[in-house]
Amino acid sequence: MKDDRLNRIRHFLYLNGPSNINDLASAIGASLPTLRRDLVVLEEEGVIDRVHGGARLAAGSNVEVSFNERESENADAKRAIADAAYKMLKPHSTVFLDAGTTVLQLAQRLRIEPLPLTVFTNGLAVAQALLNTPKVKVTVLGGNLRNENASLVGPLAESMLDRLWFDQLFLGASAIKDDGAIYSIDLSEASINARMLGRSTERILLADHSKFARAATYLVAPLSACTHSITDRDVPPDWQQRIRNMGVHLTIGGDATAEETAA
Repeated sequence: MKDDRLNRIRHFLYLNGPSNINDLASAIGASLPTLRRDLVVLEEEGVIDRVHGGARLAAGSNVEVSFNERESENADAKRAIADAAYKMLKPHSTVFLDAGTTVLQLAQRLRIEPLPLTVFTNGLAVAQALLNTPKVKVTVLGGNLRNENASLVGPLAESMLDRLWFDQLFLGASAIKDDGAIYSIDLSEASINARMLGRSTERILLADHSKFARAATYLVAPLSACTHSITDRDVPPDWQQRIRNMGVHLTIGGDATAEETAA
């Protein structure tokens, strides 16, 4: 029961940000004394920071919520990003869709309005979304199954990538730190994502506003390694300008005048 409470606290803080202790206690269904003891444990583990009257996830925390929970987070923004990404797809090309939840929205958009494409993916949910989709030929990488992201990773998957080339890569991100680089929570995920970037002509990052100025442990690549970045309207203007300054084409999902090139 204690482990379950600790997980629920992590997930609540991930989804809701800094929270006061009364809101936490109500959401978790624990008494205030019990919750305070749990917060002490999480603070000692380096997962949270206790602040006056509440708690927040520690900067750089490696907490990863379940795939289903992440799929529902910022769903409107992800759908707007996916719709903009769909417009970039080129019929009769070969594309790679990674295992991220925003990229999954693109797969679901493609299912609604199929295009003749050859799709490779390391995401089981992406493959399932495209199952029996007319015109779309799907190939799934082999490798080690990473349960947290329903993804296939590891040496076997990377070896397969080394024998392939893609017209377009659509890549998600765990975090884009203030240093202007893409990071992942998991080492194997970071490694295969970096390999994808090296095997694609157009490299398109799909990341909603919550991923910016956020910390994770494992470096994937500088954001400038991407040719395009698609995000949503809530990304701060300073980040929008930074993306342009990197020479990356910027598209704001849901904006009729979305696409901008670097100055």
